[in-house]
Amino acid sequence: MKKNIAIILAAGMGGRFKAELPKQFAKVSGKTVIEHTINVFESNKNIDEIFIIITPGYYDYFMQLYNNNDWPKLSKVLNGGKSRLESSYIGIIACDNENSNLIFHDAARPFITNKIIDDVVKALKKYDAVDVAIPSSDTIIEIDEAKEITNIPNRTYLYRGQTPQAFDYKVIKRAHDKAIKDKKTDFTDDCGIVLHYDLAKVYVVDGADANIKITHPIDTYIADKIYQVRTTSLNKSDSDISKMDLKDKVVVIYGGNRGIGHAIEKLCHDKKAFVYSFSRSSSSASAGNKKRGCDITNIKDIQKSLASVFKKHKKIDIIINTAAILKLGKLVDDKIEDISNQVQLNYTSNIYIAKESHQYLKQTQGLLIFFTSSSYTRGRSFYSIYSSSKAAVVNLTQALAEEWKKDNIRVNVVCPERTATPMRSENFGYEDPSTLLDPGKVACYTVSLFQKSITGQVVEVKRN
Repeated sequence: MKKNIAIILAAGMGGRFKAELPKQFAKVSGKTVIEHTINVFESNKNIDEIFIIITPGYYDYFMQLYNNNDWPKLSKVLNGGKSRLESSYIGIIACDNENSNLIFHDAARPFITNKIIDDVVKALKKYDAVDVAIPSSDTIIEIDEAKEITNIPNRTYLYRGQTPQAFDYKVIKRAHDKAIKDKKTDFTDDCGIVLHYDLAKVYVVDGADANIKITHPIDTYIADKIYQVRTTSLNKSDSDISKMDLKDKVVVIYGGNRGIGHAIEKLCHDKKAFVYSFSRSSSSASAGNKKRGCDITNIKDIQKSLASVFKKHKKIDIIINTAAILKLGKLVDDKIEDISNQVQLNYTSNIYIAKESHQYLKQTQGLLIFFTSSSYTRGRSFYSIYSSSKAAVVNLTQALAEEWKKDNIRVNVVCPERTATPMRSENFGYEDPSTLLDPGKVACYTVSLFQKSITGQVVEVKRN
């Protein structure tokens, strides 16, 4: 069976980027671009090994990043050449196993997805050369030296190339050897060499619009925004928890007296977990603890609730906060007390819960789950406090996932579409049930996260 080796090209100086450091070392969403890129390949089940081709002079800088990360698949860090093709060839000759696939990717494309990588690896079972591209959404024109249009090609067959580009080792090695022998250096990518020497058919895998390359300074701002609103959509099969056994798992739910929280509580109870559900009005537990209230805007109440559960079981595996409040209206008309209550319950309580959860979840390498709303991506009129606090919860999740990575604590935030909850009906009245999510479905997707390794993700739950 062939080994799949990812060769991440990070040897460019980024002349167009016009910054102190090359673009692959620019900070985006709390990490450098190259860290984001490596993390995707590191987490992909089809990638066996990773080579990094680094900008000469920045080897030591990269090794500092290496020491701060957990990248067991990263086996070689090599100084790159003066051109992309030289850097590619350095990666090729560093491979000592001819029975390999070499998957070249630009370090400056941090939004590569596992799906694209999987599709590339799958295509390599049939083809010796694979490219990644997306259809051109713009009309492409050809011009002459006078900047006059000479041709307008049919854009049906025009695609915009991305990376990865992947090859059977022998094919790409032969292509580069021929180019070196012929002293041809005008190729812009590796597929171009294979095509020029007619060494293999190149199959095209669908890329993604978000798989952008960081080239100009403005791209880092675009990238930050993409990370802010990026979501993970689970498949129907992901929510199949029929065989999941939660026996002996200890689950704490805040806001479990109704709606989604109550549905999660019931589901966890059915799966034989020890479930403790706390809310401001009362608390209950399938394990039979005494009912009492818990105000999550009061950090002492949170401390007491978690301590009581830990005292009984000597561990806590999963903590979930579904509690929220929505009060529609114009900000200028809202009472300060109402504003404060919304901010406290919708945002500050999540900070309190996270702060107090850490000591328990660290012991079990556990999971913390928050809830947000689709309104977090853009502030909406009459939702100003609600939508802004939900945006803050997403940022909190992403930050904590990074902070707690070395503690092996996963932190995710669930983002359901409009759901048939009491809070919604109280604010909007009757709505056609077919247009709303059932809380039970949201509960299934939420519980499915218990067995996933993802962290720092906004997990969308949709009706279809």
